[in-house]
Amino acid sequence: MLDFFRNHQRLMMVLLILIIVPGLGMVGIQGFSNYFDEIDESAYVASVNGHKITRAEFDSAFRQQVDRTRSMLGVQFDPKMFDSPETRAAMVDSLVQQRALSDETQRLHLTASDDAVRRALLNDPGIASLRKPDGSIDLEHYKQLLAMQGMTPAQYDKRMRYSIASEQIPNSIQATSFTSKTLAQNLTELAEQKRSVQGLSLRTADYASKVQPTAAQLNAYYEAHRNDFATPETATIQYLVLSPAAIAAASKPSDDDLKKFYDENIQRYRTEGEVRASHVLINAPKDMSAADKAKAKQKAEDILAQVKAHPDQFAQIAEKNSDDPGSAAKGGDFGYFARGQIAGGKAFDDAAFSLKKGEVSNIVESDFGYHIIQATDVKPAETKPLDQVKDQLAKDYAAQAGTKGFTDAAQGFTDTVYEKSKTLQPAADKYKLTVQTATVGLKPNPQLPQDNPLNNAKFLAAVFAPDSVKERNNTQAVDVGNNTLISARVTDYKPSVVPSFDAVKDTVHAKVVAEQAAAMAKKEGEAKLADLQKSKSTDGFTSPVSVSRNDTQGLPPLAFAAIFKADAAKLPTYVGVDLGADGYAIYRVNGVDKAAPVAPDRLAGAQQQIAQVYAQADMEAYVNSLKARSKVKLSSAPTASANQ
Repeated sequence: MLDFFRNHQRLMMVLLILIIVPGLGMVGIQGFSNYFDEIDESAYVASVNGHKITRAEFDSAFRQQVDRTRSMLGVQFDPKMFDSPETRAAMVDSLVQQRALSDETQRLHLTASDDAVRRALLNDPGIASLRKPDGSIDLEHYKQLLAMQGMTPAQYDKRMRYSIASEQIPNSIQATSFTSKTLAQNLTELAEQKRSVQGLSLRTADYASKVQPTAAQLNAYYEAHRNDFATPETATIQYLVLSPAAIAAASKPSDDDLKKFYDENIQRYRTEGEVRASHVLINAPKDMSAADKAKAKQKAEDILAQVKAHPDQFAQIAEKNSDDPGSAAKGGDFGYFARGQIAGGKAFDDAAFSLKKGEVSNIVESDFGYHIIQATDVKPAETKPLDQVKDQLAKDYAAQAGTKGFTDAAQGFTDTVYEKSKTLQPAADKYKLTVQTATVGLKPNPQLPQDNPLNNAKFLAAVFAPDSVKERNNTQAVDVGNNTLISARVTDYKPSVVPSFDAVKDTVHAKVVAEQAAAMAKKEGEAKLADLQKSKSTDGFTSPVSVSRNDTQGLPPLAFAAIFKADAAKLPTYVGVDLGADGYAIYRVNGVDKAAPVAPDRLAGAQQQIAQVYAQADMEAYVNSLKARSKVKLSSAPTASANQ
């Protein structure tokens, strides 16, 4: 079953869109707390219990889902599958569900403890990297890190607290879902079942020579499909992009600037000290009686005496006497570690980092008991000199300058492109930007990366607005997300044009021939299928091949689905499949081979996957019940998504 999921990525994408996307709103998309910047509340797609879901929130969530799916499917990703009213409606529904869940979280007064927030913060790799040698967080660099993301420590704390609280209901529901081994085994065997089939194709191309459309038919087809032949409207534009990256590119720091930045951010270029140590642990937890604790300490002192007498035998002594099962078998070896990485706490760290290579500590007490530590190697802390990190320093400086510069310039850029509405040059000169040119259509270009500002639907709508096309005024500075503003000016416009019949006559002829040839192939195929179901003949069929859900042998999805829907109790049998423009195909299903017994480890994996599906269904049912008792009002459905 695991192989089936990997080998049928396009099928999984369809399931993702139709089934999973609505549920992702509960656990994978940004919440609705008011901890962030205010947005224009007049542009909203829905409201739940009086809380409006803005168009900006919809665009952001939709863009995140497109990016997430693209990263999952890679080259198999087809952005057109997201370009439908059904998909956009599903995304709105997922946001409504999350808003309902957010309200329920508040109604139940669910929150997160300070300790839970602290643990979550320290588990963030970016924040963990800011630890000082004493284990505390460098607050100044912590603030700078958050500032680059447009947040203060208070906002990030609230965001983290909200996130933890809102996950409590989904986590508790999903943790209770399970599936039986029998069901997992049956489904896995079905997924791996093989069927022996033979094929017979009636290809559209084989019937094309038999089609002789009349002039009247060609004209009728053209008139019925005029819009299909229309050229899209396009605009040639000049445009400016204001972003941290654009400002950073124009940053030219002096040597003094870099030196000052280096001194202020010295921690970034410092490698913390590490020690490789081994230890002997004698268990003595906090709740141990005083008498037992005294015995444990005496045992530790006796072992310390052995170690002092024979330091070269530390590994053997640790292996024989240590109560730490994780390291005893390795002679007590912890490997290399920095401060704060060992559970022994500050006392353990202080002792370990005070030792020179080969030295042995006295007895060190922690919450776990008594330790005897030997340092087997020491790597001192190292600060890289400025000359060694100059290239990275310039990049870091530019990144910080870009972030700060964007914040400072955003409003001025917006005002300049509006006030100097007939040219972008004043804004370009003021903010050291390059005026670029491009030709765009009203719809996003699938050949461009999805995060390209020129693919933003809101921006394209501004480009093709009457004020831009007719008056040739600059567009407003459009916020396309990711701290990026873009403004454009139309220099040339070509409206959509329907070419004359004579101009597209050959194309019309080819389409009519293909359509009629496909109809002929289907008609003849259906008649042949009826005859075969009576005669059970194998004449004209290919040699038998074995197909399974993990190995389709290149069969079209429609054909594959029909083959596996055939009744296994009535074999051999024949199925016909209309392949549209590719013609018609008939398949003879000869037999079924049951899958081999499922190995225990694979069965456990399948069981877990099916349980996750049940968990998703349980969560969706719960949230639907929340929606049912919430006051939901839908605005007009979005017609396009940002960057889609």
